[in-house]
Amino acid sequence: MINRQRVLQEFMELVAITSPSGGEREIADVLKGKLQAAGLQVEEDASGEKVGGNAGNLIARLTGTVTGAPVLMLSAHMDSVPPCAGIRPQLNDGMITSAGDTILGADCKSGIVPILEALRRLREENLPHGEIVVVFTISEEAGLDGAIQIDPEKIRADFGYALDGEEVGSVTNMAPGQNSIDIVVRGKSSHAGVAPEEGINAIVLAGKALAAIPQGRIDFETTCNVGLIKGGTATNIVPDRVEIGAEARSRDMEKLARLTREITDAFSRIAAAGGGSAEISVRKSYEPFVLDENSPVVATAVRAAQAAGIAPRIEATGGGSDGNFFNRYGVPTAILGTGMAKVHTTAEFIREDDLYRTAEWTLAIIREAAKMTRPT
Repeated sequence: MINRQRVLQEFMELVAITSPSGGEREIADVLKGKLQAAGLQVEEDASGEKVGGNAGNLIARLTGTVTGAPVLMLSAHMDSVPPCAGIRPQLNDGMITSAGDTILGADCKSGIVPILEALRRLREENLPHGEIVVVFTISEEAGLDGAIQIDPEKIRADFGYALDGEEVGSVTNMAPGQNSIDIVVRGKSSHAGVAPEEGINAIVLAGKALAAIPQGRIDFETTCNVGLIKGGTATNIVPDRVEIGAEARSRDMEKLARLTREITDAFSRIAAAGGGSAEISVRKSYEPFVLDENSPVVATAVRAAQAAGIAPRIEATGGGSDGNFFNRYGVPTAILGTGMAKVHTTAEFIREDDLYRTAEWTLAIIREAAKMTRPT
């Protein structure tokens, strides 16, 4: 059903466009034209202005041809991680890579291209479909900033999919929430050689606290990581300040809250016991989501995969995505795998055939949704 040559050419075209987080202007303009050519009404929101970028989220709608079918949302993000300037895609023996000095950009162009191809095939083949909302977001890689800023009223749909996973056929129905934890441990400075007893070493206090808190995988759905630490000015000065950046994640909100409290309480208690103090800031980065395997969003993806000759696999993830916010906004959203691999590295690749399979799967989802009746 899909035009393989067009899919491949378009993927090669899009990954060659430089599109860092906050710098999506060029690709947004290109995609706006492609969506309009496919018959969609396109709007660009003001999210870019709010996050300091040069382009906003693209929100496009295609009027349905089937009465009573559910409204379907399809999404992918436009930005890429560095190094993403001057990407030169290479196709060798069915494998697409960069030239080795940049990322490839399959994350997330391998989600954008199948959506575009599926939309074209609807028009070219006059295939029945319900109303479709397409959302191409900005600054996903910078912290889901585009999804955070989007107006939920503009993406109202019965269910949707973010094409931002890895193995084709994977349907992610569970993802954790995340709390970002910023800590400043304060001690007292003194000369390390002349009067060390007059000082309170903030690094030592922080080290004791770090040794007391959970680290790594806590259980099957909960993790903790300390990723940043900065402190001290010289070896002959007892440091009076240490900055620490940590995170806690869980698919269970009670576990997330309990783990966050355990971390913050340990730093407060241990710093105070050593004569210092701890200033702690906790920010909720995003909330978890859990979709039942029998829910329409998951079941439709599974049926469509089978119809496209793809083996579906329902799975959980430990990472966050735009889907965390779409679910929070009331649009049940699963994450679909597109075949991208070794993302965020210069070894990133995707198999040519996986681009075609994802496009076929996306089209099959639209066709499956057209057979359904919208819940009342």
